[in-house]
Amino acid sequence: QGFLKNERDNALLSAIEESRKKTFAMAEEYHRESMLVEWEQVKQRILHTLLATGEDALDFTQETEPSFISEVGVPGRSALDSVEVAYARQVCLYSTLIWGCHSALNLITVCPSQTGDRNVSELWAVVKQMTEVPLVPAPSLLKSRTSIKMQMAFVKQALQSLEQSYKDYTQVTIFGNLHQAQLGGVPGTYQLVRSFLNVKLPAPLPGFQDGEVEGHPVWALIYYCMRCGDLMAAMHVASRAQHQLGEFKNWFQEYMHSKDRRLSPTTENKLRVYYRRAVRNSTDPYKRAVYCLIGRCDVTDNHSDVADKTEDYLWLKLNQVCFEDDGTSSPQDRLTLPQLQKQLLEDYGESHFAANQHPFLYFQVLFLTAQFEAAIAFLFRVECLRCHAVHVALVLHELKLLLKPSGQSAQLLSHETGDPPLVRRLHFIRLLMLYTRKFEPTDPREALQYFYFLRQERDSQGESMFLRCVGELVIESREFEMLLGRLEKDGSRKPGAIDKFTDGNGDTKAIISKVASVAENKGLFEEAVKLYDLAKNSDKVLEIMNRLLSPVISQISAPQSNKERLKNMALSIAERYRNQGISAEKAIDSTFYLLLDLITFFDEYHAGHVDGAFDIIDRLKLVPLSQGTVEERVAAFRNFSDEIRHNLSEVLLATMNILFTQYKRLKGTGAATPARPQRVLEDRDSQLRSQARALITFAGMIPYRMSGDTNARLVQMEVLMN
Repeated sequence: QGFLKNERDNALLSAIEESRKKTFAMAEEYHRESMLVEWEQVKQRILHTLLATGEDALDFTQETEPSFISEVGVPGRSALDSVEVAYARQVCLYSTLIWGCHSALNLITVCPSQTGDRNVSELWAVVKQMTEVPLVPAPSLLKSRTSIKMQMAFVKQALQSLEQSYKDYTQVTIFGNLHQAQLGGVPGTYQLVRSFLNVKLPAPLPGFQDGEVEGHPVWALIYYCMRCGDLMAAMHVASRAQHQLGEFKNWFQEYMHSKDRRLSPTTENKLRVYYRRAVRNSTDPYKRAVYCLIGRCDVTDNHSDVADKTEDYLWLKLNQVCFEDDGTSSPQDRLTLPQLQKQLLEDYGESHFAANQHPFLYFQVLFLTAQFEAAIAFLFRVECLRCHAVHVALVLHELKLLLKPSGQSAQLLSHETGDPPLVRRLHFIRLLMLYTRKFEPTDPREALQYFYFLRQERDSQGESMFLRCVGELVIESREFEMLLGRLEKDGSRKPGAIDKFTDGNGDTKAIISKVASVAENKGLFEEAVKLYDLAKNSDKVLEIMNRLLSPVISQISAPQSNKERLKNMALSIAERYRNQGISAEKAIDSTFYLLLDLITFFDEYHAGHVDGAFDIIDRLKLVPLSQGTVEERVAAFRNFSDEIRHNLSEVLLATMNILFTQYKRLKGTGAATPARPQRVLEDRDSQLRSQARALITFAGMIPYRMSGDTNARLVQMEVLMN
């Protein structure tokens, strides 16, 4: 029997030990995973802040002595400049409009395009023109964006933008040189071009062919009419000089009436043959350019004599882009949109266009060739133009034209496996968070407006990025009341900025609860209490308050101390909950009010009011004060929460100290008097010792391990009372 008992005990102990090891290993693994997730989030925030967009993006050179004083901005001063403030106001207006009518609005209609800066106005004019393209139905945005129909639409919009811009340029040139231009009274593009050439080509140079119309080379007139986007005006010139142009008038007429500005394969082939035989070596640069435009031939010729500006070059090349291979074009006569995109983005690149000196021009080059994401990413790298890039991205995002990466760890501009070679994706979430990081501490209300654009975005865990960003914003800014509202004395909630983006109290409550959960997970328990209280989650309010109160209830109260602050906070909650009839789960509720009573007990005890403290502990029925109640208190102890149990040692020591103080006071009163007979003194002496023995017995019987020092001190005081 002894052997079997020993084997059984060993088996139990080994099972317990194995379970203990597994539990600790599991806890360690959970802790490691939690730390990895947290560290990954910290890394992402660091990388976002450092703007890791290029090899030379970071400059760690240190020219001055380092300062250990943090450079904090002037309190209350906005981190937004005047342009950013203007954008923020329009974003606020847009979110108000879209939330009020619950319908799709175009953000570009409220963006501040009239800023007084011509470059910015032109930028928004280009964006407006290029985004007026309806999405082609397709399984994905990528397939829609790369479809032939949509690419044709983008090229058409780009050509219209370039043509209108050039027409405006000719008008400015003419009105700046009215005497030389000799503008007639007849309106129209032809008269505009004729006057423009009076300024640009006051005397025809040698090399122009096929005669003149009203003193100007016929091919120059045709080219500039086409450059201004007026084919009817160009046709008017061709008609006046048709006897000098051979078959050109018929070819141009077909080109003008074609649906997509494309000659039929037969006509195009005849024109190309004629071009190679009679036009390619012509000394008239405008003639060569016009033939290359309508015949889409000799696409390698840049026509630098005519297209001397980037916009002219881009217009010429976009006119030569073809979308369908009819089998009759040779490689040198075929230019596709991806080929043009590659030339501009990779073959030429930023250095060719002097992008650092002319960022708006390079942005337009990329944007007009439907490389939206690359254009935005480029502009975002220029710090003073970052706000424009962000709001262009917002416009494309709201119009569902922006290509975004499938993963959250992608770079700001990325290319995914399976995408066409020239397709780039823009990390919209990162872009927006990088932009708002600058002014979140000083302008949280404005940052909230921008986070609303992330309402449909999800992180890798499937969590709403809007909720996540709002949570971080509230925690970082500490603007709880302004963003989430505040609790009035009557228990009602005064709305905050977040209420603008919610359907009703339920949605607001969910957001506040989410932020409260974030605060709790970060260890910001007092903030979490306020937030859970705001969300009317009384269980969590009292649960966290119990955890906060438990370590401090036995401390001495002092002004501005943790205990004093937490006590006042708990008392205000308790008073409001009682007045409004709010209650939590029974166990949590009873623990909370018992902790408040124990705070009162210890305050009386530390103040030296031993009789008042004794009355409180007697009414609480927490520890036995007679031998007959020991069993009852031991049984009740099993129902107490850990917050109460952790304070049991201090409660027992304080109660024993009170009994010992009363005992010493009793012994110090001297001999018996008529008012206090000897029998009364003896009864009181016996009662105090009995109460001390009851405490000792209780301390030994409860299923809770207290420190050896506690038991020793209890026994010591009990011995001194004998």
